[in-house]
Amino acid sequence: MDSSELTMAVQRMQDYIEENLHTEITLKQLATVAGYSPWHAAKIFKSATGKTPFEYIRSLRLTKAALILRDKNERIIDVALNFVFHSHEGFTRAFSKEFGLPPNRYKQSTPPIKLFMPQKVFDTYYALQKGGISMNESKETKSVFVQVMERPARKVLLKRGVRAKDYFQYCEEVDSEEVWSILTSVKEALYEPVGMWLPNNLIKENTSQYVQGVEVPLDYSNNVPDGFDLIELQPCSMMVFQGEPYDDENFMAEINQVWNHIDKFDPTIYGFKWKPEEAPRFQLAPMGYRGYIEARPVTSVNKQF
Repeated sequence: MDSSELTMAVQRMQDYIEENLHTEITLKQLATVAGYSPWHAAKIFKSATGKTPFEYIRSLRLTKAALILRDKNERIIDVALNFVFHSHEGFTRAFSKEFGLPPNRYKQSTPPIKLFMPQKVFDTYYALQKGGISMNESKETKSVFVQVMERPARKVLLKRGVRAKDYFQYCEEVDSEEVWSILTSVKEALYEPVGMWLPNNLIKENTSQYVQGVEVPLDYSNNVPDGFDLIELQPCSMMVFQGEPYDDENFMAEINQVWNHIDKFDPTIYGFKWKPEEAPRFQLAPMGYRGYIEARPVTSVNKQF
């Protein structure tokens, strides 16, 4: 059977789940959407996602519920009913099993937790089949928007690897999806999670240059998850480069095009110079609709030392 058709069938089930998360979802409904028998639909879904349909639905509902408890002042029972849990007790049991603490305690302290962040199987398949990890640079000339942004003194909650110098090496050393899900859950985050290249003074012995982290205020006092570090960053200037929007399957070509632009770029035209030891260089998660975004530390050429 054509693997692309199976992939599309699973994608249809994932989309149906997203669209009907607040109502009852049956295996028969998913099978109808997929175009297969209930038994076969469940089989291909677990093979593609690692979870049965109902494990997937429950984890996704609990993650969405946790984000509402984190960000909104809603009653736990209302959140439970909204996500098709029929009682406070049943929701509490499921939430505690998923995240390791009951919803009332999470609502009070909102520590970092491991959210469920499913990857759309068609996105993964399309990237692999259509050359999404190709390193070839696009021949088309595109614009790169440049601006300088000031970062205040802050802390960063991060997870180190072992020897990684880039994202792909980091993924071989660390469960990056789990790390990202925890970073995404941080209520106090100043900005979205990022991949970072640490300057030498922030690299611990026998740890990686490339890490994933999220910046938080200086007074951050919530839990530091096991295996994570919390370090302080000084105020700095970051030169931000943003490419044009692109098709998601071409993400590596777009990243390379921005990197080539940066390599040739002269920051002195803005009155700055590179300052790699000033702060971590970072990249935002590649999302085609906004273009690839990366920032590198700079300092004013007129700054006195």
